[in-house]
Amino acid sequence: MKIRQLHREDDRVLATIIRHELEHYQLNLPGTAYFDPELDHLSEFYRYPGRGYFVVVDANDQVVGGAGFGEYVPKRKIAELQKVYISQAAQGHGWSYPLIKKVEQAAREAGYEYIALESHHRLAAALHVYHKLGYHSMPASLTTSDAHNLMDCFMIKPLTETGDFPLKI
Repeated sequence: MKIRQLHREDDRVLATIIRHELEHYQLNLPGTAYFDPELDHLSEFYRYPGRGYFVVVDANDQVVGGAGFGEYVPKRKIAELQKVYISQAAQGHGWSYPLIKKVEQAAREAGYEYIALESHHRLAAALHVYHKLGYHSMPASLTTSDAHNLMDCFMIKPLTETGDFPLKI
């Protein structure tokens, strides 16, 4: 397993993985990442400052998953953990842990002090990973965006030891 930055050539396979995983959990619905306009061109979306995306590649150098970060509440230095997906064939190897840690490190280096996420209760394995990595549940989203309005699990984690926690918004 290797983690590297997303390349343009990865866009198609990554979009396929994300859509397949959402279909598997019957979340191929409006209000999820399934219909995000940037999904087919993630390398373009994540090339801007304050964003980043990394992929996991297997021993054959095939992309088997990815995760990224972007702006969430910039005034409060809060990034969002975004589009964390590992293909069905590659699940169960623990690859999401180092992948998410790499994203957190990059978000910290980009100047963020917290990282939040929006997920769904059907994604129980992902929620388990987030809890193990130190994410804390929040009662609601920190934004009013309707882009992912089907998400019903919200979590946050401080990226620095000096950050106030729990975060008061």
